Amino acid sequence: MKIALAADHAGYHLKEAMKGRLAAAGHEVWDHGTTSEASVDYPDFAAAVARRVARGEVERGVLFCSSGVGMAIAANKVHGVRAAVGVEGDEVRLTRAHNDINILTLGAKFTPPEKAAELIDIFLSTPFDGGRHERRIEKIKALEESQ
Repeated sequence: MKIALAADHAGYHLKEAMKGRLAAAGHEVWDHGTTSEASVDYPDFAAAVARRVARGEVERGVLFCSSGVGMAIAANKVHGVRAAVGVEGDEVRLTRAHNDINILTLGAKFTPPEKAAELIDIFLSTPFDGGRHERRIEKIKALEESQ
């Protein structure tokens, strides 16, 4: 699977750990930064991944910041993106299956690497259920079009 990653300074180390893990699992990983713990603005990195996902250049995106919330807010401003913060496995599974999220955001301050790996695996392996949920996704898309 083609996956785009990015982090701000607070999520840098977790992104690096997950990047290596994803590449070792055979995924094609696109790293959009940051490259250190030097302070940066998370919307810039969220936008890079969100745009790549929205254009269909990658199948999924994963973003890392302190809480995961800022990245989710910024990514969701890009038309065609459905990003959500992941905290628990069942939550990520349902969010993929019902809401067809295409970007997972993780809070590095609250998510140890083992948990991040578990959540990313669930995010990547869970299919969208479609059916009654498709109607709701279409309504979300209509909201984007009405802006």
